[in-house]
Amino acid sequence: MIAWLLELKFLYPWAFGLLAIIPLLVLWYIFRRNRLRPALQLPKLPGSKPIKQSLRLRFFHSMFVLRCIGLVALIIALARPQISSDKTDTNIEGIDIVLSLDISSSMLSEDFHPNRIEAAKDVALKFVEGRPQDRIGLVVFSGESFTQCPLTIDHRVLKELFKEIKSGIIEDGTALGDGLGTAVNRLRTSKAKSKVIILLTDGVNNTGFIDPMAAADMAREFGIRVYTIGVGTMGTAPYPFQTPFGVQYQQIPVEIDEPLLQQIASATGGKFFRAVNKDKLEQIYSEIDKLEKSKIEVLSYSRRDEKAFLFIIIALILLAFELLMRNTIYRTIP
Repeated sequence: MIAWLLELKFLYPWAFGLLAIIPLLVLWYIFRRNRLRPALQLPKLPGSKPIKQSLRLRFFHSMFVLRCIGLVALIIALARPQISSDKTDTNIEGIDIVLSLDISSSMLSEDFHPNRIEAAKDVALKFVEGRPQDRIGLVVFSGESFTQCPLTIDHRVLKELFKEIKSGIIEDGTALGDGLGTAVNRLRTSKAKSKVIILLTDGVNNTGFIDPMAAADMAREFGIRVYTIGVGTMGTAPYPFQTPFGVQYQQIPVEIDEPLLQQIASATGGKFFRAVNKDKLEQIYSEIDKLEKSKIEVLSYSRRDEKAFLFIIIALILLAFELLMRNTIYRTIP
């Protein structure tokens, strides 16, 4: 009951100024009762017992109390008490994103710390964490490609599958067209208004069944934007070779087909980026994150339930009860 009263809001709070009438009524009632007292009072006789007040006399002032409470209830009703039911509907239009990640042996180069593939996984996971409303899938490729995780909103599962990625789990090579084509296949039936592929590689297309530009044309036909990222420092990068004497490093040339990656991005309305270190890769994902924002529509509305009628009923009951007592139990004969 107390919690219910605390939820009340009043449309006309100025009406509470009328409560000043109550103290005036109390003063008038006291003054009137004093005037009705007998002017001459006889002293009590020694040994006489005090006269006990009857129940009727004890509750005589209850009529005035009922009248005051009834008036308070009427004033509260005049202030228009209401309870607001506020509600917010949030409509989130998410984006479907597929990350297509190169896991060829060259991704083990250590120009990124600890190497390209681990750096790419780490930055991609942070990107996933920042987009809780989007469905995200994962495709991996080297000499061939496959779907590591279909589109899902369960990012916990996606993160676990990310951890299982390593170089060497499929045939080596760089099949850019296959990696892009598999990602397109995952998005072609998507109903999302915005569909995105982030294609990350460190090499040159040298194998596969699908031509990279043919895959780009398919992406464009299905309304998919492709952001391409070339990872690798300029010049050469240290690559670990396993020898009978342990791991030895050699500097190998960094070859990234930037013109092809730019053509793929341009053909699909996306953008090409070059990451020469992990910090730059993080900046690229941050920029993509800003370019592809989910649309959020928030509709707020409130409903007001009038409670004045309840206080009017209380006031009428109290005033009617007072009138009934005055004309029955406490009726006076003129």
